Amino acid sequence: MGRSELFRRIANPMLRLLFHLLYRIDMTGVENVPRRGAFIAMMNHIYFIDPVLVGALTPRYIVIMSKIENYGNPLLNLAMNLYGTFPVHRGELDMTAIRASLKVLQRGDGLLMAPEGTRSCDHQLHEARDGVAWLASRSHVPIVPIALAGQEQLGHCLRRLQRAPLRVAFGQPFCVRGEAEKPNRQQLQRMTKEAMYRLAALLPVEYRGEYSNLQNATSEVLVPFETEKGSAQ
Repeated sequence: MGRSELFRRIANPMLRLLFHLLYRIDMTGVENVPRRGAFIAMMNHIYFIDPVLVGALTPRYIVIMSKIENYGNPLLNLAMNLYGTFPVHRGELDMTAIRASLKVLQRGDGLLMAPEGTRSCDHQLHEARDGVAWLASRSHVPIVPIALAGQEQLGHCLRRLQRAPLRVAFGQPFCVRGEAEKPNRQQLQRMTKEAMYRLAALLPVEYRGEYSNLQNATSEVLVPFETEKGSAQ
């Protein structure tokens, strides 16, 4: 067991207790998280604590990719390193982050990614980048969509001495089709769009944004992930 995994085993129960004090948590679909083996956790990102929420509430060890700017503060840098995160430079081809991502998946852990590449300021889904699709096709691992809603109300609710509502939905895992193992740009875009519609379907209508029209969803390049599922710590 690595240092970061040991730290998370100690920190996550305390974080879960804190989150249950701050939020009224409605969590569904936990059984969709594979019991073993690598997977990509694909989340919508609307609030600054989203990655820690997912990291603490997901019943598997999951590694968080975080923007390089978060490492500027020495205390935050220490906490993030202990928690097992790694940095990514947004808006460019970051080969170091790509290699780190593949290493996480090769050793059989979960990897948390926000497909839009940044936090959504209006809380809605925006056009996603192709990073999740590329990694899934290259590493042959399933994608688990994770939809978060309500967490952005925390500040408002705290001022009223209320717990904020938080809905966390783990969707059914899926994989890319075998013939798309080395996809071209057009295939990657189709994979990304299909994946985002699956994420949008887990969200309340007001959060779906760019992917609101679920009638446009297709299943041309994604297939269900058939394996043993269920929660495991």
